[in-house]
Amino acid sequence: MRHGDLLAGIAFFEALSDADREDLGSRLVERRFAAADLVVRKGDHGASMFIVLSGALSIFLPADGPGEPVRLKELHSGDYFGEFAIFDDKPRSASVEALTDTVLLELTRDEFTAQLSRTPAVGIAIMSELSNRIRATNDLLTQRATKNALSELEENLSWSQHIADRIAELNGSWRFIFFLIGMTAFWVTLNMPHSPVARFVQPFDDYPFQFFNLALAILVSLQGPLIVMSQNRQSLKDRAQAEADFRVNLKNEIAIERLQVELVALRADSLQRLDVIERHLHAERIRHEVPMKAKRTAG
Repeated sequence: MRHGDLLAGIAFFEALSDADREDLGSRLVERRFAAADLVVRKGDHGASMFIVLSGALSIFLPADGPGEPVRLKELHSGDYFGEFAIFDDKPRSASVEALTDTVLLELTRDEFTAQLSRTPAVGIAIMSELSNRIRATNDLLTQRATKNALSELEENLSWSQHIADRIAELNGSWRFIFFLIGMTAFWVTLNMPHSPVARFVQPFDDYPFQFFNLALAILVSLQGPLIVMSQNRQSLKDRAQAEADFRVNLKNEIAIERLQVELVALRADSLQRLDVIERHLHAERIRHEVPMKAKRTAG
């Protein structure tokens, strides 16, 4: 795939003209990584962003201790990461590992600056995309992640979808089994020529009960699609619940990391204050001991 065509499908560069994308694509350098290679390490200083040409990668937060790393996101062809590094010289905020053999396109800060000086629209487009991502991050951190995803999904269902779910729920219950058994017994009794009710009602579906078999066939043919529709919605509910769980876990991880940083800062501040107090007490002790020694010497 041509680099310019790949950039055309990325939101980060979609506002650029075809000529600008071709020019910027010519500045990209291919980097190849094998599976399990660490592309970016958290805390390292970087000066380039990467676009995934092929392969798969994982963004994760390394564990401080013996625990497992926190997997944040998987990247595939057309995704990008490390874009903040072309604007500042701050350490990387997460690590990136290649899950498969991967080819990346690297855009360095120098190449981006050169392109920006020639085409200011590049900077405007990228700043707009960064603004959108920052807003999305703020929404993630400020909104309540413990919302009931299932309730929100069910509130948006149409009346026909509600009916399909109710029918699928009924089909998987003992009530439906007992109803079907009772309906069959009632139908057979009603249409048997020597049954007690034959004196009052004329049988209309003699053995082998073809009309009843037709009704059962229609019922079974309708049950299948309704159950599949309900199962498809159940998979949507499972994905919504999994996404809500992920948001909760992500916010908890962020909160824990913030607490760890604050605890480390508090510990350092406390040690510093204790050191100052200890020095002060030591100075006070020396100041009181000197006159006492002088008095003893004079006595």
